Amino acid sequence: MFADRLGNAAQTIQHHFDLILGALDALPVVEAMAHATHGGKRLRGFLVLESARLHGINASQAIWPATGIEALHAYSLVHDDLPCMDDDDLRRGQPTVHKKWDEATAVLAGDALQTLAFELVSREETSPNAAVRADLALRLARASGAQGMVLGQALDIAAETAKAPLTLQEITALQQGKTGALIEWSATAGACMAQADTTALQTYAHALGLAFQIADDVLDVTGDSDTVGKAVGKDADAGKATFVSLLGLGAAQKRASDLVDTACDSLAGYGKDADTLKEAARFVVTRAH
Repeated sequence: MFADRLGNAAQTIQHHFDLILGALDALPVVEAMAHATHGGKRLRGFLVLESARLHGINASQAIWPATGIEALHAYSLVHDDLPCMDDDDLRRGQPTVHKKWDEATAVLAGDALQTLAFELVSREETSPNAAVRADLALRLARASGAQGMVLGQALDIAAETAKAPLTLQEITALQQGKTGALIEWSATAGACMAQADTTALQTYAHALGLAFQIADDVLDVTGDSDTVGKAVGKDADAGKATFVSLLGLGAAQKRASDLVDTACDSLAGYGKDADTLKEAARFVVTRAH
C-alpha cells in the first residue's frame, strides 16, 4: 500500500510541476527549476497528501502545498550542492544544477523555487479559508528559515571548522532543523488545513525526521553512489560528527528503529487510517537511497 501511494504521490506531484513550470517562459532558469524538481522520493509531498487524507481534505487542495514543499526542498538541495556549500556533482543520479548550467543559474533557480513554494501554499486552490493559507505560509517560513532548515544548515557549516566535534545533543538539534523542520511541516499540513490538533503528527514527524537523518548517516557509510544517487563517504572523509561516528553503526541503526516505533505509536488515535504513514516511517530506515 505504502509503495503504491508513494509512487502515485510522486507521479501526481511531477505532473503538477510539469503544468506549473510549463506555463512559464522557456528560459534557462525555468529549465533548471524543472531539472531540480524532477525525480526523488517525494516523501515530504507524500506526507502532505497523507496528512490531508487523514483529515478529510480533498486531494485537489492538498496537491498545491504538496508541490510547494517539494519546490522548497528542491531549492534547498540546489543551494546545498553549490561549491560554496557541499560542492556536489550529483543529485538524484543526475548532474547538479550548477554542473549542468552554471553557479549563477543554480542560485537563481533555487531562489525561484523558494518563492514558488510560498506561491503554491498561498494559492486559493489550497484552501478557501485565507487564515488557513496564511497559517501554512507562516509555518513554512519558520520551518525553512533561521528557526528551522537554514539554522540547521548554518550549524552544519559551523561544525566543519569547530575546534571540537559536535556532541550527540548538538547534532540532534542540528538535524531537527536541517532535516526535521520541513518533515514536521509536511506531516502536520493536513491537520493545519483542517484546523485540527497537530500534536500527534508533530510527535510522529519529530521521530520520523530524526530517523530519516540517522538513516542518511548510515547510508553515507554503507551505501554506494550509484544506488544512493549522490556521493557517499564524504562525512567520514571530512571528519564530521554524525550519528554513526558518535554511536557506532549498530547503535545508530537501533536508535533509528526505536524512533520508528515512537513515530508509529504516536498515530494510535488515527487507527488503521494511519497505516500508510506507519509504513512510511518503516521505509525511512530501510531505504537504499
